[in-house]
Amino acid sequence: MSGSDSVPVEEIAERVRALMPQVRADLEGLTRIPSISLSAYDQATVRASAEATAELLRAEGLSVEIVSEGGRPAVIGHIDGPPGAPTVMLYAHHDVQPTGEESDWDSPPFEPVERDGRLYGRGAADDKAGIMAHVAALRAHAGRLPVGVTVFVEGEEEIGSDSLPTILERHGERLRADAIVLADSMNWAIGEPALTTTLRGMIRVVVTVSTLDHGVHSGMFGGAVPDALMALVRVLAGLHDDAGDLAVEGLRSGHAADLEFSEERLRAESGLLDGVGTIGSDSLLSRLWTKPAATVIGIDAPTVETASNTLVPTARAKVSVRLAPDEDDLHAFERVKEHLVRQAPWGARVEVELEERGLGFAADADGPVYDAARRAFEDAWGRAPVDIGVGGSIPFVAAFAERFPDAAILVTGVEDPDTRAHGANESLHLGEFERVCVAEAILLARLGELAATGAGTERPERR
Repeated sequence: MSGSDSVPVEEIAERVRALMPQVRADLEGLTRIPSISLSAYDQATVRASAEATAELLRAEGLSVEIVSEGGRPAVIGHIDGPPGAPTVMLYAHHDVQPTGEESDWDSPPFEPVERDGRLYGRGAADDKAGIMAHVAALRAHAGRLPVGVTVFVEGEEEIGSDSLPTILERHGERLRADAIVLADSMNWAIGEPALTTTLRGMIRVVVTVSTLDHGVHSGMFGGAVPDALMALVRVLAGLHDDAGDLAVEGLRSGHAADLEFSEERLRAESGLLDGVGTIGSDSLLSRLWTKPAATVIGIDAPTVETASNTLVPTARAKVSVRLAPDEDDLHAFERVKEHLVRQAPWGARVEVELEERGLGFAADADGPVYDAARRAFEDAWGRAPVDIGVGGSIPFVAAFAERFPDAAILVTGVEDPDTRAHGANESLHLGEFERVCVAEAILLARLGELAATGAGTERPERR
């Protein structure tokens, strides 16, 4: 790592390295708090997680408040920088996903354990490592911050950020910044940093198919009377054409960056079984990042163990549809709804309910803030970052872009292709985590340098 400018890159990196043992200890402490924001779980743990996060920020000299606007507690902290310096807002979230079956984990999900250079535990990566990357950057500049910093740690990202619009409305002026770093994404590979410049949008719908007003004997009426479960299967099958592309008309589609991504890598990262082919057309990254896709994520139906010889009168399914980064989510819902209703066989009644929606994000990643970020990443990794898309949806990014149109938005992250966020055995690569912390600490210095040299923090154009 080297730099020909006034930013003391090596000095900052050494400070971060010296801090990492305590940063890791604090990360393990956060990971031990089972802060699952889903309402079926004890919400006292989410409050405890917010309080622990607040204490970490107070220890770094920030003025801190825990706010709840009808949802889970979020943490807002602020510390001024030098006169005339820009303000940088650092985002992460402290809530986590449910663990699923604990028997699927190789170690207890809320007891962090290191194996082969990775720290395992629910939230160890997504996104408590994001919190600690921000804390590490603050500690690296303790007493001499080059910029003003506002830290916003949300408490309900994993359940859709329902109260975020209210938080932005009521506390938006406290969150206003010249640049926003959203640490909830991933890097391209171990040793290969990335900036996320596109995110798919999403809608989630519930499809209800009805054929009878009550269940009847399958032997007496089967063959003449359709059952709702079979009708539902046919409706869902109509979502894709024979190649596996989404068959819904009128949706936008885009092309992804020309990065090397092999089918072998896809199979390794996804766990695709031998003999099972990929679906869809166009490049793999376009299919993963910029084209619409639909997945059936749940079905209400009698279980195999409890099924009786009965024609099912009503059946439901939940479908997650990912959208091109520039697609309008409400327009997409209308097209998906029309398509599903048209698939109804035998006159079956089909109802489609919109359960959740979120806009995607696309940025022209140019301008001085992005230049500073790329230099900071190169300082930390020894190689320039690539611009990537992410096929998942992070609707709060669009919310920040709308609320703060003059801010440059950087989507960064601590994850890698082996992280398994949301799944069993979620983990954080500790070597990469240190580089993330180094990069963010250097980024703050570079953003301070922009103001000192008069380069400004003009935002890139977003589309």
